[in-house]
Amino acid sequence: MRALSIAATGMDAQQTNLEVIANNIANINTTAFKRARAEFADLLYQTERTQGVPNRANQAIVPEGANIGLGVQTAAIRNLHIQGELTQTGNQRDLALIGRGWFQIETPDGNTLYTRAGAFDINADGQLVTMDGYAVVPGITVPQDATEIIVNSTGLVSARVGNDVDLTELGQLTIANFVNEPGLKPLGDNLFAQTAASGEAIVAAPGDPGFATIKQAYLESSNVDSVKEITDLISAQRAYEMNSKVIQTADEMAAIVSKNLK
Repeated sequence: MRALSIAATGMDAQQTNLEVIANNIANINTTAFKRARAEFADLLYQTERTQGVPNRANQAIVPEGANIGLGVQTAAIRNLHIQGELTQTGNQRDLALIGRGWFQIETPDGNTLYTRAGAFDINADGQLVTMDGYAVVPGITVPQDATEIIVNSTGLVSARVGNDVDLTELGQLTIANFVNEPGLKPLGDNLFAQTAASGEAIVAAPGDPGFATIKQAYLESSNVDSVKEITDLISAQRAYEMNSKVIQTADEMAAIVSKNLK
């Protein structure tokens, strides 16, 4: 029976859906995490009767055919890059992006990665780095005797050195945008990599048209909605149960046919 294999694809799809929901819930407190959504597409159809052709020679055109679907498949796991709420931390090195944009991060092998998580720190050399020690691009070096760090909404970084009244400019942060943000490849550790699907990074200063602004002493929270995830979880469970019931029913029907043929 085709119903067995069709329902099996449905159970497999809901298992994938459950795994995506589980990952969303697990990252409900991850800084700048973007929830994901499983997207599905129907499989090929088996044609029992073709529409739009004569049923027999010199007969009327068949107006409606008979096409039987063969199940479902996972088409994509889409990250939803929607702005998360801002949480005030009071830490001068915490930076949140309001709007579209990504901080640029340089890895030890010289590659540039991208993140929305602005929980930065300062290493032994005074460089602004991520929690894993990766340098922020462009590089910002903070003097050892700096008593205050100020980052304005357009990414200009300044510091108050010692007892100086005037601020010392340390550099200008830039951020990157992508034509297709869902095309970025998630790598873990709040980092994403550019791909052919995302397009090349478009770099500009924060606050430029189409680019985010920076909010100092704040962090962007995860955009996971706990109520929605629980609702989706229940829906996935019910769909899984229904596909399981289809398999049970198809098996019982096959048993009846087998018994009658004996």
